[in-house]
Amino acid sequence: MGWLHAGHRALIGRARAENATTVVSIFVNPRQFGDPADLERYPRNEARDVAICAEEGADLVFAPSVDEVYPPGHDTSVRVGAVSAPLEGAARPGHFDGVATVVAILFNLVGADRAYFGQKDAQQLLVIRRMAADLAIPIEVVAHPTVREPDGLAMSSRNVHLSPAERAAASVVRRALLVAREAWSTGERSADALRATMRAELSHEPLAEPDYVSVADATTLEELTTLDGSALLSMAVRFGSTRLIDNEPLP
Repeated sequence: MGWLHAGHRALIGRARAENATTVVSIFVNPRQFGDPADLERYPRNEARDVAICAEEGADLVFAPSVDEVYPPGHDTSVRVGAVSAPLEGAARPGHFDGVATVVAILFNLVGADRAYFGQKDAQQLLVIRRMAADLAIPIEVVAHPTVREPDGLAMSSRNVHLSPAERAAASVVRRALLVAREAWSTGERSADALRATMRAELSHEPLAEPDYVSVADATTLEELTTLDGSALLSMAVRFGSTRLIDNEPLP
């Protein structure tokens, strides 16, 4: 959605390395914002983004207008089922309908063989993969590891909205995930204990206001009681008016 950062640069670089032609789509999708104020304040600078794409060697930038993506009379939406319901789906009703709809449109307009997404948006990845499979869209959805700041904060276009104090506090998100991962690596298999570990770490930072803290099945995103296979630690935390998400796959 624009306001490109080092994480997007990494996606472009990987796409270039693995494909003959690289296309970057830039579109701030109004249908995935529940709050009009959130849409309004989303950072935008198309000229800056196009320059970054050129620096990284992208071959094409596709930056359509809203009317190009949703022509007058557009009246169809895509809704993915169970995997879109919890976590971000519960916190932001309608969000993943907007995501699935616009990504399906972009996939069909661009006609790419592969599409690259960051692991930071883990639920989005699952939703898009389910959507592409169920709609028989012939595209490989590739996950790329989360790119982070030196203190562990996941790169995000929303980070620009953090005040200096909030930016310093935001590193607690990664610390909370790593504390839980360490507990898991030393044998903890109780999901409740891992959730409590993450909440305890977050509680050390007064500016952190958790929306949710999750230990879920890595495929279905159903909350777990006991970990006996792959899982996903994830959370959404507010710092002032900015809401950040992050996750850590297990194993």
